[in-house]
Amino acid sequence: MRQPVIGMVRKIQAIKGMHDALPTETPHWQVLESTIQSVLEGYGYAEIRLPILERTELFQRAIGDGTDIVNKEMYTFSDRHAEHLTLRPEGTAGCVRAVLEHGLLAKGVLRSWYRGPMFRYERPQQGRFRQFHQAGAEVFGIATADIDAELILICKRLWQALGIADVRLELNTLGTAACRQHYRHTLVEYFRSHHQRLDADSQHRLEVNPLRLLDSKDPALQPIIRTAPVLTDYLDAESQQHFETLQALLQAAGVTVTLNPHLVRGLDYYNHTVFEWVTDQLGAQGTICAGGRYDGLVEQIGGKPTPATGFAMGLERLLALMPTDTRQSRPVVDIYLVAVGAAARQCGLQLAEQLRNQYQQRCIIVHCGDGSFKSQMRQADKSGARLALVLGEQEVADNTIGIKSLRTGQAQFTLAQSNLPEQLGEYL
Repeated sequence: MRQPVIGMVRKIQAIKGMHDALPTETPHWQVLESTIQSVLEGYGYAEIRLPILERTELFQRAIGDGTDIVNKEMYTFSDRHAEHLTLRPEGTAGCVRAVLEHGLLAKGVLRSWYRGPMFRYERPQQGRFRQFHQAGAEVFGIATADIDAELILICKRLWQALGIADVRLELNTLGTAACRQHYRHTLVEYFRSHHQRLDADSQHRLEVNPLRLLDSKDPALQPIIRTAPVLTDYLDAESQQHFETLQALLQAAGVTVTLNPHLVRGLDYYNHTVFEWVTDQLGAQGTICAGGRYDGLVEQIGGKPTPATGFAMGLERLLALMPTDTRQSRPVVDIYLVAVGAAARQCGLQLAEQLRNQYQQRCIIVHCGDGSFKSQMRQADKSGARLALVLGEQEVADNTIGIKSLRTGQAQFTLAQSNLPEQLGEYL
């Protein structure tokens, strides 16, 4: 009987828009992430780590049912108990949920920051992925404009630390809910007078979230948007004062600002300050960091009225902007230990641990697996190590070890194994 022909197994690849960070790339990520952590902690911000999965209701309530994120882009599913869950599309809603659940606002002002992957079902392109990474900062309990200014100054300092240039700050205000409602009525009337020029998506936005029309990238809408009423003409005294104070603080701190009256952000929870750091170096995806004030969100999710403000930055986009000299292409290897023979392998592992105890900030690689002396030395050189430590049968018998500089012409010499941890420092 003929055996059935087994077809070729389909090659499994990463999901579209989701990418691996390979060993040649992760050092770049580590430089970026450690710099972000250092800058934020220098301003007194404490890290909070949040779940990737949240209840779908959280994002519906926080981000808004009328947004593209909730309507089109979230990865949502039902678990075995028919509970609706969503892979987080952004970090602020989860952060608010966490600080409420654990009572973190009871102590007053809270400065926090987070990092990690986010998920949106978007069309992948340069600078836009379906799994992407963000770092963000959130501040709770301060209503004044000085904390908005501090967040912007944190960003400016971070760009300097990362060597990122050619970015500009765009700033706007959405005012209070009352003045925004007044403006919304005027804006709807304006766009309805151009109804025949709106596509189906824009007509839907006009009904559920008209401010988002100002953020449209449709070239056909740009002439209409340019002549649309601007929200700054409808600000109340409170909103005007907050915005003017913020601008004065930034000017005094030497921050150059571009006022953009059409900047509205894509999330419903913003009020007063909104800002974006943008660049022309990444094509259409030019926003590298965005944020603003969301004073009503804590109450909206179930807490007491609490002023809040924050930002989030796209890490993939920051990596693309970082100059080569601020990246570390791979870990710096200080020592590569070559061991030939079973006894040398056992001795080498023990010596390496002693060296790691003595030199905790040094990178020490022990050759594992088979290989001749010549092939191991090739691997030592390829690793970029500064020194090769050589152990063979003779060195094990004599309780010595060979020291060979791989980056200078210095001849190989020998040290006693017992003196190695103390004496090796002068050669490093």
